[in-house]
Order: sequence, then C-alpha cells, then structure tokens
Amino acid sequence: MLGIAAIPSLLLAVGLLKMPESPRWLIMKGRLGDAKKILYKVSNTPEEAEIRLRDIKEAMGIDVNCDDDVVKIHESKESDGVWKELLLRPTPSLRWILIAGVGIHFFEHATGIEAVILVGRRKLLLISLSGMVVTLAGLGFFLTLAEHSGGKRIWALVLSIVTTYAVVMFFNIGLGPVTWVYSTEIFPLKYRALGAGIGVAVNRLMNATVSMSFLSLSNAITTGGSFFLFAGVSLLALIFFYFFCPETKGKSLEEMESVFTRGKLSDNSNK
Repeated sequence: MLGIAAIPSLLLAVGLLKMPESPRWLIMKGRLGDAKKILYKVSNTPEEAEIRLRDIKEAMGIDVNCDDDVVKIHESKESDGVWKELLLRPTPSLRWILIAGVGIHFFEHATGIEAVILVGRRKLLLISLSGMVVTLAGLGFFLTLAEHSGGKRIWALVLSIVTTYAVVMFFNIGLGPVTWVYSTEIFPLKYRALGAGIGVAVNRLMNATVSMSFLSLSNAITTGGSFFLFAGVSLLALIFFYFFCPETKGKSLEEMESVFTRGKLSDNSNK
C-alpha cells in the first residue's frame, strides 16, 4: 500500500522530461533562439509570443530588436550584486515586493496552522484571513470554556472540533495555496530566485517555531489563550495583506515592479 504513493511521483518524473525550459531562464543565459521557440509553442498566437519575448528582453536589458540566437550576458559579480540590490539598496518598489514576499511566508505559519493540526490572490487571502480571525477566536473561546468546565460542557468540545475544521478550511481557501503562488510571481526576474528563496526560508523557520513552541505556549497561557493569540496574529496578517499585497492577477512577471511602486500601491491594494 505504501508503494502506491510512488505512482504519482513516477508520472510526474516522466512528465518533467517533456517539460520545456523556462523562456525567462533561457534568456537570462543568452539563449534567445531557444527561448523564442518555446514561447511560440506555449503562446496562443505568434503575436503574443513576440510581445512576451520583447518584454523579457527589455527586463533583462537586451536590445528588443536583437534577433541573434545567442547573446553574451555579462554575469560578473552578478550574484553579489543581486544580494546587495535586494537586501541593502533596494528600490522603493523592490522593498515593498520583498516585504510582501517575506511577510506572506511569515504570517502563513505565525497564524498557528501547525498548532491547529496538533490539536486535533488577494481576494482569496483577505477572505481566508477574515475567516481565520473569526474561527481562531471562536476556537480559543470554546476551548477556554471546555477547560474551565472540566470537560462537562460537551457542546463546547463539539464546537471546538467544528471550529478547528473551519480554521483549516479557511486556511486552505487562500493563505495555504496562495502563499506559494503570490510570493514566487511578484519578484522581478533578476531577483526571483533569491527573493523566493528568502521567503521559503522564513516559511520553514515559522513552521518550526510554531510547531516546537506550541506545547510550551499552551502550558503558559492555556490552549484557548494560544488560539486567541493566533487570532490576533491573523488580524495583523489581514491588515498586512490589505495594505502591502496588491492584486497581481493578469500581470506579467515583467510588470510586477511597477505594480509595487509607492504611487500605485494604495490603488492596487483597494482592488
């Protein structure tokens, strides 16, 4: 029975053999001809492929009129430069992108989803977090009632179970899946690998922190109190997403930096 789980992995491995390289990665390596062929395969029309090719060239600082199949990309000290530009000297728009990309990973686990398991694009995020604030507060309330009654209030235990499922449901509506989509698509091409990597590092750090500290936390402030705390963190997350995470639906990777410019941030956040 355990071996059955290997079947989807094998199918995925076979599928990966047929998966084309990312056109953006190919252009970063100077392989314009290969990137153009793939764009023509995956785009709806040749015109769309040309537009996407031109946008990626422009983002990489390559002449949009260049028709060479292979061009030389200057990579000297590129890695050090990316670290400095992203962390030490970011532009205002890149700073907002970094805050959003790291913040979404931080709050995914800071809201206490691991603790819920142990005890038992923008619109989606806001719906998800709104539901989590209410259900986590409800879970804390019912657990507190159950603890103070010594387990005599069966209805409080039943509602604790119901709200636990509700928390997980709201988490999976938005915060769980959207975190990975949003945080990987907002970084400009040059900073995408590093920025997404930092976000994942924060994600794993918060995962470990909440998982390992929950029992100590519940002993210190009770289990119900712990979920009241997580409800408060969820409220902070809701405020964070509302003001710092604009809508990215329908935007190309090359447009992301302009979406996060200070002048447009408030407009995008209200969509």
